[in-house]
Amino acid sequence: MNEIRTRFAPSPTGYLHVGGLRTALYNFLFARKNNGKFILRIEDTDRSRYVEGAVENLIQTLKWCDLFYDEGPDVDGPYGPYIQSQRLEIYREHVEKLVQKGYAYYCFCSPERLAALREEQLKLKVPQIKYDKHCLKLSPQEVQKKLESGEKYVIRLNIPENQTVKFYDIIRGEIEFDTNFIDDQVLLKSDGYPTYHLANVVDDHLMKITHVIRGEEWLSSTPKHILLYEYFGWEKPQFAHLPLLLNPDRSKLSKRQGDVAVEEYRAKGYLKEALINFVALLGWNAGDDREFYYLNELIEKFSLEGVNKSGAVFDLNKLLWLNGEHIRKKSVEDLLSLLKDEIKKSKYASQNFSDEYLKLVISAMQERIDFVHEIITKSYYFFERPISYEEKAIQKNWKQETPEHLNLLVDALEKLDNPSKEDYEKALNSVAEKLQISKGKIIHPLRLALSGTSAGPGIFDLLYTLGKEESIIRIKNAIQNITYKEPKTS
Repeated sequence: MNEIRTRFAPSPTGYLHVGGLRTALYNFLFARKNNGKFILRIEDTDRSRYVEGAVENLIQTLKWCDLFYDEGPDVDGPYGPYIQSQRLEIYREHVEKLVQKGYAYYCFCSPERLAALREEQLKLKVPQIKYDKHCLKLSPQEVQKKLESGEKYVIRLNIPENQTVKFYDIIRGEIEFDTNFIDDQVLLKSDGYPTYHLANVVDDHLMKITHVIRGEEWLSSTPKHILLYEYFGWEKPQFAHLPLLLNPDRSKLSKRQGDVAVEEYRAKGYLKEALINFVALLGWNAGDDREFYYLNELIEKFSLEGVNKSGAVFDLNKLLWLNGEHIRKKSVEDLLSLLKDEIKKSKYASQNFSDEYLKLVISAMQERIDFVHEIITKSYYFFERPISYEEKAIQKNWKQETPEHLNLLVDALEKLDNPSKEDYEKALNSVAEKLQISKGKIIHPLRLALSGTSAGPGIFDLLYTLGKEESIIRIKNAIQNITYKEPKTS
């Protein structure tokens, strides 16, 4: 069997869409699973939609996701260049061969004639709007005369009439199209650039692509590609068309509906591991109920036979859940570098927190967050002393006797030497026993004093992370600044 070669061939029209990421991922997984090669090719022949910097962004995003390709624009390979605008002569040479054999023809029709033709067909309600082969009827002499006079032209594919084009799709099985419903596709545009259809087929053949794995939207174009392979006399690759991505209301997920760019999810703090895990499950499963995967496990499990035909719902709640799960599975060391990046973007950037301190903060918060940046937003008190205190918590937990209780706790804490979590717990328990009160009557106001809020990690995690000296300072500040309020009577 030939070496399996897959490709991801995006157009540089902006950021990488999550649908594009899924296409790239499935091509990557299939190649890696089968010890094959994964190729990146930039399809930039539609110059009207080209966005400056988009190629660089695509490359950076793929590498951020750990989808490293074996050949591509910035990687040496035997079948380059891997940017289509640098391959124009190759397409010109191949399309002229098609013209010589009668499989393609010059079309000189003006935009006005084409618009009028379309309007007429719409009025007649014909089953398929398509070109009427008007220029196919021109004699070779007429064609030559028009070319010599400099008339603008395109080159069209000559679709045969009354034929059936059949092919096998790995995901969808046997598929067939009636050629009477297929338009004479433009292959070479008037600006000298090829359309997707010509460039795609020529490049896939010359780059020895064995499997074309792409979105369902290209399914209706496949018969044109099959005909091109036959006209050139080339072996066809295997095809697999991926299901559509859908919104929860089952409408098609598009760039006009919310954040669908990978860059957006990265900016919001989603981990690459969670995003890849989530995207892999958009239309594929291993035949079981498992939902948590690392990239190496996806490579091991992936098969095109596990891809569904029906559309896949893009469920943001599931992505959020997976992000939290991946955070909880990460080591403190891994999260440390991510947290330091978040601190650099925050108002605490100028402060110098030790790695050891930040590791304690992470350990205290890891089970309580879905994003790394939530360590800062949900527990700001690890980065600055509270300057205000939650009003509801004061009403509920700060009693007239609370300052006395907390002063006794301060006395107990001051006697500790390099305390552990257990030492803090013993100190608090001993104060509660001495006062003959429940531990909760100390714990709740203590949390308020340390953090300014009524929620957060375990109280002994809080004490241990902040440390003895800082904890004592905060307790004394709270005693000084919180005023007991008489309960409201009805």
